[in-house]
Amino acid sequence: MTEPELRYQPIGVIHSPFSHPKGAPIQPSGARGVKGAVELLPHLAEGLRDLEGFSHLILLYHCHLAAAPKLLVKPFLDQHQHGVFATRAPARPNPIGLSVVRLLGVEGHRLDICDVDVVDGSPLLDLKPLVPEFDLPSGEVRTGWLGGNAERAKQARADDRFV
Repeated sequence: MTEPELRYQPIGVIHSPFSHPKGAPIQPSGARGVKGAVELLPHLAEGLRDLEGFSHLILLYHCHLAAAPKLLVKPFLDQHQHGVFATRAPARPNPIGLSVVRLLGVEGHRLDICDVDVVDGSPLLDLKPLVPEFDLPSGEVRTGWLGGNAERAKQARADDRFV
């Protein structure tokens, strides 16, 4: 079965203090208080109407500095290899990143954001408002191999393994 080729164009760029993946936080929980910005393409500014009423955004972006895809990876929070789809490693067949950030303000086609774990210059593919009633699961949530390691993401920093 041949799938049609998909093509997405960036809708903007994410700015952060992290010029390289090495040393950057590995998840937003490790980036508390880190400020950045999203610069949308100017002709898309009207699409930001009413966004200022939301406290958090979901950013979907292209991991532009990611290594070639790998099906087995050793993630930052474990010493064992796992299937890439059981991790959030950027070396994926489609290197798409997802981060939840706080929205501080909207001015024209620029968004001021906080809790940014994204590498500077990452092309933004989409953004959506976080709505807890839609986005937070009910019932038991299992975290697989991460177990109690997820809390370590607050202090963990990236190295060069996925660049």
